Amino acid sequence: MSELAPPLEQVIHELTKLPSIGKKTAQRLAFHLLQAPREEAQALARAIVQLRERIRFCRDCFNLSDRELCPVCSDPKRERSLICVVEGPGNLLAIERTRAFKGVYHVLGGALSPLKDKGPDDLRLRELMDRLRGGSFTEVVLAMNPDVEGEATAVYLSRLLKPLGLKVTRLAQGLPAGGDLDYTDDLTLRRAFEGRRDF
Repeated sequence: MSELAPPLEQVIHELTKLPSIGKKTAQRLAFHLLQAPREEAQALARAIVQLRERIRFCRDCFNLSDRELCPVCSDPKRERSLICVVEGPGNLLAIERTRAFKGVYHVLGGALSPLKDKGPDDLRLRELMDRLRGGSFTEVVLAMNPDVEGEATAVYLSRLLKPLGLKVTRLAQGLPAGGDLDYTDDLTLRRAFEGRRDF
């Protein structure tokens, strides 16, 4: 039998479902919410509900947005002949922080991973191919995470894109193998982006 009240136990249980949140951290967060002013806890609850209700995928690139088009796709100053393919929205944000890329993006929604039962049909590859065939793109930058899944995805994409006659580049080496773009420092990511090479 738990020595905690069921509502508190339920909040702790739900918080442990979040990435990198263990039971002790979940308990600290739950106790913090109990001690915070009621308005703060209610504001957090409303923000979570609005997140789920209002956030959707951008019509063009599949980035997260609260409108039909994300801020990148709706920006008329972006270079429309250059497209950067990333695994997820976190990768897009990491690249945007560098201010080194002025084109548009395509978010795949993951990487190829046979161990996680994620194959080509689980990624937004058809949408990417449709965009490339229907657009005026001249270069595709492959910005996958520098891990086994990212490498496999980049190789698969390069073979898929070759018949289109587009220039296919990828980020320069220097990013740590097995790393994640979301946690790469801005300078390293900027240099990797500026030093991209033909695939």
